[in-house]
Order: sequence, then C-alpha cells, then structure tokens
Amino acid sequence: MILASGSAAPLAGTPLALALAAALAYGLAAWPAQERPRWVTPTWVTGWLLHAVLLAMDITGLGRAEAQGARLGFGPVLSLTVWLVIAVHAFESRLLPLPAVRRALAVSGAAAVLLAWAFPGEMRLLSSPWAPLHWVLGVGSYALFGAAVLHASMLDNAERQMRRQVVAPADGPLGLPLLRLERLTFRFVEAGFGVLTLALLLGFATARQWRWDHKSVFSLLGWGVFAALLVGRQLRGWRGRQATRWLYLGTALLLLAYVGSRFVFEVILGRPAS
Repeated sequence: MILASGSAAPLAGTPLALALAAALAYGLAAWPAQERPRWVTPTWVTGWLLHAVLLAMDITGLGRAEAQGARLGFGPVLSLTVWLVIAVHAFESRLLPLPAVRRALAVSGAAAVLLAWAFPGEMRLLSSPWAPLHWVLGVGSYALFGAAVLHASMLDNAERQMRRQVVAPADGPLGLPLLRLERLTFRFVEAGFGVLTLALLLGFATARQWRWDHKSVFSLLGWGVFAALLVGRQLRGWRGRQATRWLYLGTALLLLAYVGSRFVFEVILGRPAS
C-alpha cells in the first residue's frame, strides 16, 4: 500500500498544474485579433498540446492508484469534444482563417480543461472490447456537430447583419460568402450524422442487453432530428434559421444523451451514472 501510494504521489498534483497551464495558454490565445502579437499562435498550439496530455491523464487515470479501465465522466468527455473541435478548426483555418472562432474556442478550451479537472468522473471497466471504438465514434460525432454549430452561429449572425445592412447581402463573417458558409455547415452535419449512425449501430450490435435508458432515448431522438434536417434540406430546401434551429435542437438532444445526463448524476446528484 505504501509503495502504491508513493508511486502515484509524484503525479498527484500534475493534472491541476497542467490544467492551469493549458487554461493560461488558451487565455492568451484569445487575444483580440486586432492586437494579435506573434506569441498568440505558439500559445494556442501549446494550450492544445497540454490539453491533449491532460486528456490522456484524465481518461486513462495515469498517475492514480486506481488506474484501471477508462474515466468517461462529464468533464473528460466534454473536454475531449472541445479538443477535437479545436483540431477541426485548426485544420480548417489553414484554408479559411476565422479569428473570431479561434477566440471562442480558446475560451471554451480553457473552461473545458478546468471542468475536466474539477469533475473527472469515476474509473469504469469497459464492458466490451468494442466499447472504446463506440465511445470514440460517439465523441467524434459530438465534435463534428459542435463544429457545425459554430458555423451555424456565424451563419445566423451574418443573416442578422444583413437585416441591419451591416454587410453585403452575399457576404458573411470576414467577407466569407454565405453560400460557402452554409455548405461548410452542412458538410459537418453530414459527417457528424454518418459518424453518429456508426456509433449507434455499433452500440446496438455489441450491447449485451439493450436498455431504453436516457442515453439511448436522447441519442435516438437526436439522430432522428438530424435525419429530418438532412431530408428537409434535400427535399424541401430548408435553409437559414429554419435549418439552424433543427441543428441546435439535435445537438442539444445529443448533449443530453451523455454529457448532460452525466452532469446531472456526477455534479448535481453527486453519484456515478448508471
């Protein structure tokens, strides 16, 4: 017992130190674009890399005496989702710089690493060898829909500016054509829907006993909303606010399926999710 606790002791304070360092780096990366110094990009990358290390420690329980299984609580899952959205944005920004999105994601990243440290959840044994793939697909769909929501919010903002005649009718944020922004939004929706479908099919196929619990119900409701959105866009030509409202509703249902329910169990009720 002494050896076990002693081996974990050197790493005991590491998650908090890394979380504070990552939050600081993200905070510096949120510097206004008009006054953006040269060190903003290095701090942005540093925050993302520290975030990755924290995710590995949070999820695997590295440095903890009970490090068996996986830690899939509210905080780590939300943190991984934000980390993946930042990765998608970093790739996209090489082709299409969007400083306003970078600032919003930097603030979200700082909040996510601190929430993951504060609410890590309990270590749980994996019930199936397919569980890691199912979980990765599920979180991947979260990230893709999160990226879609970011683009949809810019689309809504551009439409509001158009009504006030702040921007040219054909242009959106930073002069980006609205049609291009809309296409990008639905590319993320289509990709997220495909990944979510794979996650659900894998869950159905590998579950030892199917249960109609809150996770299953909200996941299927979210899937149905996204399916209706894509069909409505294809057959009825849904665009603008009508389409983004369906996107926001589906994303909210998907968040309630896992992150929201875990938040209620772990943070509000103070007990592990079933």
